[in-house]
Amino acid sequence: MPDIFRGLIIPFIGTTAGAAMVFLLRDQLTQKVQKSLTGFAAGVMVAASFWSLLAPALEEAENMGKFAFVPAAVGFLIGMGFLLLLDVITPHMHMDNEEEGPKSGLKRTTKLILAVTLHNIPEGMAVGVVFAGWLYGTSNITMASALALSIGIAIQNFPEGAIVSMPLRAGGMKKSKTFVLGTLSGAVEPVAGLITVLAAGFVVPVLPYLLSFAAGAMMYVVVEELIPEMSEGKHSNLGTVAFAAGFTLMMILDVALG
Repeated sequence: MPDIFRGLIIPFIGTTAGAAMVFLLRDQLTQKVQKSLTGFAAGVMVAASFWSLLAPALEEAENMGKFAFVPAAVGFLIGMGFLLLLDVITPHMHMDNEEEGPKSGLKRTTKLILAVTLHNIPEGMAVGVVFAGWLYGTSNITMASALALSIGIAIQNFPEGAIVSMPLRAGGMKKSKTFVLGTLSGAVEPVAGLITVLAAGFVVPVLPYLLSFAAGAMMYVVVEELIPEMSEGKHSNLGTVAFAAGFTLMMILDVALG
């Protein structure tokens, strides 16, 4: 169990480290840095979605023969749909160009924190699902592969922590407060992961569906939030190069540790 708790905390450490950038960088991230961080995070999430989530989901369903694709396909589409629903009822993470009227229901800072926090829940579930699979001894999930996913999500959480803290600082908030808010945006991940592990008895029978659900949720964030951010405007090539670097790093981690 101590290994599981450490694994659940690793992504939270990534968010905290990103939020801490408010003490080291200027009040605003440069466009080059934003493109690079966003592209890197997107690459990590795409690789993690396949090697750490979809591939094990397909392997777990091998006993279904020609229909082994069903859990992966169904779970993936439900995961995409779940995040689509969240984006309908909550704000997007990229809100720099939004206009806030005097009658806006939520302040921009509140919307930003809420959006990032909600998007972190499926990532916490993804880590919890993989560790639950390892805990119950499923043949296709090892502790090393579970840790690889935790590290990969921690890497992509780094820019998310900065995405929360840096704009708040630019808006005039104290550095210490922006750090706390950026850190708290990632606190839901270990909580969601722990709840998933504790519900392992219910999780394992539908493990292929939950693994692919997490993959679909992560891929939605990549397509809807990260890729537009990295490819629009100037310096899009930096985002593309960073995407390749993030994808390669996560692939190496998962294959080497798995």
